[in-house]
Amino acid sequence: MGKIAIVTDSAANLPEELIKEYGITVVPIYLHWNGEDYRDGIDITPSELYKRLREGKTLPKTSAPSVGDFLHTYLRLAEEADVILSIHLSPSLSAVYETARTAAEMVDTAEIYVVNSQTAAAAQGFVVLEAARAAQRGASVEEIMQRIEYVRSRVQLFAALSTLKYLYFGGRIGLAATLLGSALQLTPILYLRDGVADVWSKPRTWKKAFRELLRIAEQKIDGKRAHVMVMHADVPGDAVRLYNEMKERFDCAEIYITEFTPVMGAHTGPGLLGFVFWCED
Repeated sequence: MGKIAIVTDSAANLPEELIKEYGITVVPIYLHWNGEDYRDGIDITPSELYKRLREGKTLPKTSAPSVGDFLHTYLRLAEEADVILSIHLSPSLSAVYETARTAAEMVDTAEIYVVNSQTAAAAQGFVVLEAARAAQRGASVEEIMQRIEYVRSRVQLFAALSTLKYLYFGGRIGLAATLLGSALQLTPILYLRDGVADVWSKPRTWKKAFRELLRIAEQKIDGKRAHVMVMHADVPGDAVRLYNEMKERFDCAEIYITEFTPVMGAHTGPGLLGFVFWCED
């Protein structure tokens, strides 16, 4: 079998060093703000995004890459690869998956599989990373798909948010949770269920939320060997603290820190801290 290329979108939030090491192609999602269009992580940095969110009165909107963006990517990769695995954000969160499928149908120079990661952020990143590692080992498409399903069925995401207003205005969480978060000054812990954010618990302070994240990790990992990514939106110091705590407490096969890309940060706002993990059998 010839080369298998791995593609994802920028919602995967993979650290740059892993993208380069495994030759992963990332198609940027778009951010639209005050009449300007920005490619996620290319035309605007996370720090620029959070500064503008704090100082501005308008909120950005996001949209999937165009069919043309995917078509250009697939045709370029098809010059060297026989097979392309394109792994994307849950369709319950974005049109990225469907747009990729439309583009894939236009290409006849390579076999293209468009895969629903069924998740988002660094959880999606771990699904993509496992596929890229399997491809680099020379695995077949069937074997890579099995690894995708293995990680996809195990990966979990938990995150503390200092505010729910950005998720609410982006349509990612219900009104009741938003009102609770603002009225009672809670710092909720969210998790992903079927690709949509829901409330796991409601600590009252950031300090308690930090402890709650560690408690959840203890409960969920439960002594198993874990693959971990700590993720954050404009709280790098807390991310390092959580990274150090988790590295010390758990048997980590690997552990990384990843910063939310601007498009992901646009949905959460500044002040997110969380982790993603999956455990080996």
